[in-house]
Amino acid sequence: TLPEIGQNGQTKLKEASVLVVGAGGLGCPVLQYLVAAGVGRIGIVDDDCVELSNLQRQTLFTYNDLGRPKVEVAVERLTQQNPHIVIQSHKARVEVENVNELFDDYSIIVDGSDNFPTRYLINDACVLFEKVLIHGSIHKFHGQVAVFNYRKGPTYRCLFPEPPSSDALPNCSEIGVLGVLPGIIGSLQALETIKVITGVGDILSGKVLTYDALLQKTTSLTLSPQAENRQITELVSQSESCSNSEGDPNEITELEPDELRQWIKSKNEFLLLDVRETWEREECRIEPSLHIPLGEFSSPENLDLPVETSSAEKIVVYCKAGVRSMMACQSLSALGFQNLYNLSGGMMRWGDGS
Repeated sequence: TLPEIGQNGQTKLKEASVLVVGAGGLGCPVLQYLVAAGVGRIGIVDDDCVELSNLQRQTLFTYNDLGRPKVEVAVERLTQQNPHIVIQSHKARVEVENVNELFDDYSIIVDGSDNFPTRYLINDACVLFEKVLIHGSIHKFHGQVAVFNYRKGPTYRCLFPEPPSSDALPNCSEIGVLGVLPGIIGSLQALETIKVITGVGDILSGKVLTYDALLQKTTSLTLSPQAENRQITELVSQSESCSNSEGDPNEITELEPDELRQWIKSKNEFLLLDVRETWEREECRIEPSLHIPLGEFSSPENLDLPVETSSAEKIVVYCKAGVRSMMACQSLSALGFQNLYNLSGGMMRWGDGS
């Protein structure tokens, strides 16, 4: 036993109750490591069955499991891994009607979902029912991890106040993800869960850890709590919220590459901001554009923005794949900037002409 954990920490793990939403790419490593750590009671929520396309990133399942409910297979495998803990399965989808019942018996919720309506519902339920939320998300070669609602700290809505349009960022099955990435991000989620339970280490509350698999680089962004995001009195379905609300200046809009080309061609008034690293910008860039690497957004209150930024009617932010730029847009939004646009797919889509 690690001295930092000790017998006291092991007892805390045994007495802990954790609900993992989603037995997919993120949920599988989370479950495996929490079970191995000896977390006393673990719940699994998922309504899917195992499909062939799952196998390259969902390591609990094998070819022989195709067609079986994920929760059923997961309970079997995890019980074999550690028969001395309680593992409960919930073959369901998290919805407004059942979220209270699902969350009631657990103190920590780990979000392994892959769609915005579920993420926002999970966040709002955690705020309303006072549960700690361990967040993780992945997109192509990028991932992020954070701990929300920890001791009245920031919530998911402090990072992303409102759901994006329904077609802003598709899920893993639609756009694909590097197979090992969910294992990395899911392991980090499991780590943060163990830290929250045992009280060991610096909890990722008030911070968002972003990971770039291609650059093998992590960036930590500071996140401040916004009191209005804790004022949740009832739960509503987020499905309808994830639609495009035209005309809202506070919304971060996904801008298609062809639209940006048209803006440039027609000399539309806007500011273009590149948040990639310097070496990436030297290889290729969209001109004319300003350059502020994402790392400089880690402390928004100390961000030294060019004078052109404050006078811009519209700001278009881009990076390699559209993930870092969305983070930068959120930081700018928190500083009061409006009419923000995120280049959908970043330079990867810009370069292929789509």
